[in-house]
Amino acid sequence: MIVPMGIRAACSFFVLSLWIFRACVLVSGADTVLRFNGESTFKVLQVADMHYGNGATTPCSDIKSSEMPYCSDLNTTAFVRRMIQKEAPDLIVYTGDNIDWGASDAKTSMDAAFAPAIESNIPWAAILGNHDVDSNLPRPHLMEYISQMKNSLAKVLDPQAAGVHGWGNYYLSVFGSSATPTENTSLLNLYFLDSGDNSKLPEIRGYDWIRRSQQTWFSSLSQQLRMASPAPALAFFHIPIPEYDTILYRDQVTGRQLEDVYSAPINSGFFSTLLESGDVQATFVGHDHLNDYCGKLMGVNLCYGGGTGYHAYGRVGVPRRARVIFANLNEPQGRSLNISTWKRLDDSDMTKIDEQLLYSKATDVRSPVRTFAYRKGCSWPWSPFKYPQGKCFFWSSVIYTGVVTLLSIFAFFSGFLFHRYRHKSSLAYKPLNSENKDKE
Repeated sequence: MIVPMGIRAACSFFVLSLWIFRACVLVSGADTVLRFNGESTFKVLQVADMHYGNGATTPCSDIKSSEMPYCSDLNTTAFVRRMIQKEAPDLIVYTGDNIDWGASDAKTSMDAAFAPAIESNIPWAAILGNHDVDSNLPRPHLMEYISQMKNSLAKVLDPQAAGVHGWGNYYLSVFGSSATPTENTSLLNLYFLDSGDNSKLPEIRGYDWIRRSQQTWFSSLSQQLRMASPAPALAFFHIPIPEYDTILYRDQVTGRQLEDVYSAPINSGFFSTLLESGDVQATFVGHDHLNDYCGKLMGVNLCYGGGTGYHAYGRVGVPRRARVIFANLNEPQGRSLNISTWKRLDDSDMTKIDEQLLYSKATDVRSPVRTFAYRKGCSWPWSPFKYPQGKCFFWSSVIYTGVVTLLSIFAFFSGFLFHRYRHKSSLAYKPLNSENKDKE
């Protein structure tokens, strides 16, 4: 049976609209809206490689022998609490290896590992590292549990439904301060990617990498976000890409490199994807606990968080540390944004080290349009990709789906009329007779 072109076109539009709506729902989830505070600043605390085990019974690694009798996972918890009190971040990001083989029960250990963030009532997000699966839960269950914890903004993008490899691929947007012209405009985007654990290919031994499907998802999302409102972005994942080693030989870095860069044995090309996207200004990883440097390569800052956990390996005499990322608007309207970073050590003074500027540039901010959608809390354009967390997600999704549905109906009737017209034209067709042929 031949399906008329109108029906085919309508079905294509309808299926496309359903896919887009489903994708938006998958990445939305939490009701919390991240935004710059009243002082036009936004601060992120990166916590890397806690390697939490069973709490007080889990011993520390690579510390002074005199400290061993009383050191445990509780020292990690105390350090993170002190960092939260000292810096008062607007968002806490855990960049993987949150727990490890020392955790006899993954859920119990995660409850304890993330307790400082939960107790503080500060929004937090997390991704998985290569050791989180060494306890008793697989990656899907780990991310599902994390996404359901109190104040967690982590998302689960189902690989089967979305066709994207891994668990923990999602993004968050940071909007302008309340009661300002940019309160419904994203001024900073945060990408989170699952860099996996170990290679699944028998011919390739070593760590996993960010796969092609993830890069396609990232590129498409980046394009959507830049079309909605051009804004700088930051990316968080666990295993460093090979370019973290490259910057050691090409550019000056700020911070320490006390061990090799343990990236995947192959280069998946994710750095090229970052360059092509044009919005990511810095990436933040963990994995290599003794590296805490930050360096710029072709305009993109590649930064380590530095080891935070006491159960994780380290080096005697080298304090545990955590990184802070600080974004501030030079104007409340968001037309100029600076992003800087520093680290603090877990010593008696919480010493601040290695402060550096990562990004400083005017941003292109579009003024809201006073339409029905804007009155409901949205500004132009109405794409749900722009407002995945705010109250206007509902209205932008309804409008977006409604427009696509109307286009589907238009395509159906246009195709139907064209089909009928073509059918009538074929009935009226008559071949040229011999007389007309002679005249030619």
